[in-house]
Amino acid sequence: MAEVLILFYSRHGATAEMARDIARGVEEIPGVTARLRTVPEVSALCEAAEDTIPESGPPYVSETDMRECDGLILGSPTRFGNMAAPMKYFLDTTSRLWMSGALIDKPASVFTSASSLHGGQESTLLSMMLPLLHHGMLIQGVPYSETALLHTQSGGTPYGASHLAGGDSKLPVSDEEKRICKTQGRRMAETVKRLKS
Repeated sequence: MAEVLILFYSRHGATAEMARDIARGVEEIPGVTARLRTVPEVSALCEAAEDTIPESGPPYVSETDMRECDGLILGSPTRFGNMAAPMKYFLDTTSRLWMSGALIDKPASVFTSASSLHGGQESTLLSMMLPLLHHGMLIQGVPYSETALLHTQSGGTPYGASHLAGGDSKLPVSDEEKRICKTQGRRMAETVKRLKS
């Protein structure tokens, strides 16, 4: 069985909802399963530490999750055109994976959510690709064969799924955004299945 790790950070819930939609797309492909994981908050207090298991939602990611995955889909809300600090903090701890080459030639893709239409969705997606490229991963986007990219009035890019959350972060994930998420998940599942065989 091939497995896709969907690793995300979500503050207000939209990125988590997108992760679940992506997982649904992954699991539409027979022989492929999705593993949802998140990262803990970053504390302003140096001595503060999160519990090893969150109160709700998926477990926190481990190095083992990263080593075992056949593909990775990384998601974060947009923060000033970049990924959120908790995701960046986690990625900064992956040097052992980098030194061992554990992620080389594994496919990867990215997704995001932003408060405004021009809040830096695409630059966030591109910035999330950088550490994955350093790990030697194979980056894939969402091709325009997914026609929702041509019609969406909110999120959705060829660099990866995106969502317009609104100024109060309460806009629901639109039908087009959900469709793009599922397409991204299916595409990754098809890729890992092909590579695994």
